[in-house]
Amino acid sequence: MNFEKVEANGITIAIVKEDGCVITDVQSALDLIATASYYTGSDRMVIEKTLISESFFDLKTRLAGEILQKFINYKVKVAIVGDFSTYSSKSLKDFIFECNKGKDIFFVATEQEAIERLSL
Repeated sequence: MNFEKVEANGITIAIVKEDGCVITDVQSALDLIATASYYTGSDRMVIEKTLISESFFDLKTRLAGEILQKFINYKVKVAIVGDFSTYSSKSLKDFIFECNKGKDIFFVATEQEAIERLSL
């Protein structure tokens, strides 16, 4: 697994740099959390939407809730970067809206926006 470390406002942020899907289930999310922490020393992470299984975005699978709960449990803030306008599910749009109102999980359009949200 590859990571790019960036510093913003004195905070280290790990940006996941991979070609294929890295989060397919709860265990792969836990592995990512542990690996990123070990290699970067960061508790903040930026992940491209393309690195996450599409089933994550189907809330009926409960995968999003289970995975994001692990990030909360391990006190890792995460920003997922991508275009979420392609999803028609009202419940997913509501879920994204509620996450973005918080302080730990963000769904944003750009890597720069992710870094800004995570560096506060």
